[in-house]
Amino acid sequence: MQSAPLIGLGRHRLSVDGKGVTTLVAFHGCTLHCRYCLNSSCLVPEGVWREVTTEELLDEVRIDDLYFQATGGGVTFGGGEPCLRSLFIEEFAGMMPAEWNITIETCLNVERKHVERLQPIVSQWIIDIKDTNPDIYLTYTGKDITRTLGNLQWLLGHEGMDEKVLVRLPHIPDFNTKNDIDKSRQMLTQLGVKDFDEFRYITGDKR
Repeated sequence: MQSAPLIGLGRHRLSVDGKGVTTLVAFHGCTLHCRYCLNSSCLVPEGVWREVTTEELLDEVRIDDLYFQATGGGVTFGGGEPCLRSLFIEEFAGMMPAEWNITIETCLNVERKHVERLQPIVSQWIIDIKDTNPDIYLTYTGKDITRTLGNLQWLLGHEGMDEKVLVRLPHIPDFNTKNDIDKSRQMLTQLGVKDFDEFRYITGDKR
C-alpha cells in the first residue's frame, strides 16, 4: 500500500480547488523553488504534518461523500507537487467511489511517466504555468520550463483534454508584466488551452 507525507488537509472547499465541494490534500515535496511560495513548508523536512496511507486517507475523506456526490466534487491533490505522488493517487483512485472526481493542482514540471499515469484518472488539471517566457520562468522558479510545456502539449494531444485543463497565469510583482501575461496566453491558446485564470500575487507590497 502506498503512503505519502502531507503538509495539510482542508475540507469543504467550494469552487476554489476544482468543481463542487472538495477536500484539498497537500503533499510535501516540490520540483520548483518559487520566490513567492504559498506553501513553503513543502520544501523543508520539518514541514511534514503527517504520513498517510491511501486507505487512511480514504477513511478520513469519506465523511464528505455526500457533499462530493451532490456537487460533483471530490478530492483535489496539491502541495507541493502532487504529480510526484502519482502512484499514491493512482492507488487512491482505484479505491474511492466512482462518483468522486479527482483534481490536480500542478506545475507539470515532472517526469512524463507521472503525467501518463495520472491522465486517465484526473477529472480536472489546474496548471500553474507562472510564465511561458523561459528567462522569467527560470528566474522565478529556479527551473527550466521545457518539461512543463512538453507535458502540457502531451496532455492537450488527448481528445477532450482541452475541457479538463485550466491554466493559471499570475502577475508576479518584479517578475512579469501584463504584456508578459498576454504573450503567455497567446502562446498557450495556440497550444489548445481554452480556460485561464489570471490574477495578481499578493506579496506584501503596495504596488
